[in-house]
Amino acid sequence: MSRRGWILFGAMCVVWGIPYLLIKVAVREIGPAELVFLRTALGAVLLLPIALARRELRASLRPWLPLLVYTVVEIGLPWLLLSDAERHVDSSFTGLVIAGVPLVAAVLARLTNRDERLTAARVGGLLVGFAGVAVLLGFHAGGGGLAPMLELGGVVVCYAVGPLIIERWLSDVPRYGVAAASLVVGALMFAPVVVPDLPNLARRVTLGPALAALGLAVICTALAFVLFFALIAEVGGVRATVITFVNPAVAVLLGALVLGEDVTPLTGVAFALILAGSILSTRRRAPAPAPQPAPAEPVSS
Repeated sequence: MSRRGWILFGAMCVVWGIPYLLIKVAVREIGPAELVFLRTALGAVLLLPIALARRELRASLRPWLPLLVYTVVEIGLPWLLLSDAERHVDSSFTGLVIAGVPLVAAVLARLTNRDERLTAARVGGLLVGFAGVAVLLGFHAGGGGLAPMLELGGVVVCYAVGPLIIERWLSDVPRYGVAAASLVVGALMFAPVVVPDLPNLARRVTLGPALAALGLAVICTALAFVLFFALIAEVGGVRATVITFVNPAVAVLLGALVLGEDVTPLTGVAFALILAGSILSTRRRAPAPAPQPAPAEPVSS
């Protein structure tokens, strides 16, 4: 990759590694639905001018049904479940569980695309990765109860389904248009519940959670989309997805340093298993080299 590509890659690893920390701080005083509304509404305010300036918004609204489903699956439902789960579990644990998204994505890709073959290496990777998730969940099962575990499982499935919707129905839609439109739709979904109580929310929220919510909207949503699209343009979509393997490590590090969350050797083992499994299960086989033409026979005189 170019120097610019490495800079964008490093920035994305951090930008999408800190949401779990910010969510953990924000939900101390902000409810899950309120947090999702603030994140989507503020993010939409920042991204809409970019989409309008690039004339991408109208094209993104034409496939309205896939856009609506994508918004629910990729933004509305997982962000709500994630915010509620983090009221009971550590941010570092959350980041490690989300690292299992590539594993579920590999299974879904096989179920929805016959061309995606489960080779021995991929099956082995899935088994190793899910073993890591099982170790992680088993070790933390008593920490927050069953409900947060189920919520995080739902987040993993949603995050794995979202890219499939993009690939199948929204691949030709401009990226900034999809991002801005989905944030607008997400904010509208939660507005009827949250907007009437916004004055009470403003009075009771202190500076720390307020700044965390602002950081989620500005850094982890609006800025993240801009950086991610720039990264895709610079290095391609396949290389850009490698950030998935680094974000959990950032989440664990920040959880330990900022919030004082425990990081045990077993946590490291679980992360190593999930990481190895994700890489093996999503690695594509290198294309076979094209056959070389046989040397021409010498012409006899």
